[in-house]
Amino acid sequence: MPVRTLSIHLETRGDADIHEITDRVATAMIQSELNNGIVTVFTPSATSALTTIEYESGCLSDLRRLLDEIIPPNRPYQHNARWGDGNGHAHIRAALFGPSLTIPFLERRLVLGTWQQIIFIDFDNRPRRRELVVQVVGD
Repeated sequence: MPVRTLSIHLETRGDADIHEITDRVATAMIQSELNNGIVTVFTPSATSALTTIEYESGCLSDLRRLLDEIIPPNRPYQHNARWGDGNGHAHIRAALFGPSLTIPFLERRLVLGTWQQIIFIDFDNRPRRRELVVQVVGD
């Protein structure tokens, strides 16, 4: 079964900066020239994550508020005490969401729900340049 590996580059602001990347993942899938299979998006980072959501301002605001309530940036974190970089909350947030997302595709179309978009979230406490790995497997 053929495997194609591509990448997506992002410039982020940090602090739960959310990027909607559905079209970019779909473009990578089409560039793979495969018709049916799965596409996995992976962030090689300990302070960012991937998931799906209805990408609209209310949902995004609710998500950020919930993150601040359950994993606030200003709480004492042992990671910050050890390294002094202030991003302990970013590591915990990323661990809860996870570094990858796999989506099936059929006839060169991602199989997503009507209101379901793919998002990348950078939880770090500073701007970053991120490179996501997109791996497409299929026929």
